[in-house]
Amino acid sequence: MRIVVTNCNTTPEMTEEIVQGARSAAAPGTTVTGLTPAWGPESAEGWLDSHLSAAAVLDTLRTYDGPPFDAVVMAGFGEHGREGVRELVDVPVVDITEAAAHLACLLGRRYGVVTTLDRSRGQIEDSLETAGVARNCAAVLGTGLAVLDLATDAARTESAFLTAAERARAAGAEVLVLGCAGMTGLQRTLSEKLRLPVVDGVGAAVKLAESLVTLGLATSRAGSYARPLPKRRAWGRPQPT
Repeated sequence: MRIVVTNCNTTPEMTEEIVQGARSAAAPGTTVTGLTPAWGPESAEGWLDSHLSAAAVLDTLRTYDGPPFDAVVMAGFGEHGREGVRELVDVPVVDITEAAAHLACLLGRRYGVVTTLDRSRGQIEDSLETAGVARNCAAVLGTGLAVLDLATDAARTESAFLTAAERARAAGAEVLVLGCAGMTGLQRTLSEKLRLPVVDGVGAAVKLAESLVTLGLATSRAGSYARPLPKRRAWGRPQPT
């Protein structure tokens, strides 16, 4: 089984971190390939970055010419593009936001999301609402750290997460979700310190993608995710003639 994991930004180092987390969760025999968009934001924080990232990820998958893949994992927490990718490809598409929330709902009545900057909270809340799992979310809280800051100081990242996690628990969260693909790998340490289940979206998405492929399930083409209508579509700036 081959799973393609799409980074939502153009930072190769983050793609590598995400791929390492995905491979650690994958079953033996599952191959994980990471894709980094050739254009778009270096980190996705805010509505502009999110919409730009969505177009870049769609273009990356549209122009992909590597080995065939069995599923796509979208590694952008709260970023746009999930529905468009489901129209574009013929294999299961699992978004880490949706995957983490679904698994969290199996572990407790209410969950909390701890993310990077507060400006990302609205996108995450909207994504959870669209996925139908918002009613179980106790809170979406920011750590005050930018995406590219996560890997620069591990101790600071852990401390910021723990502070925000305590606020989420005070709001009623019984399970915590890592609200950024760049936080992959923190779940075990944080779970021990918080004494709460901590769900990593990348690992959750990989396992759900494997399950869908094993069960022979793919995106429904009845209605919402029907194949795109045949028409002329111009991608990017028109080339001079």
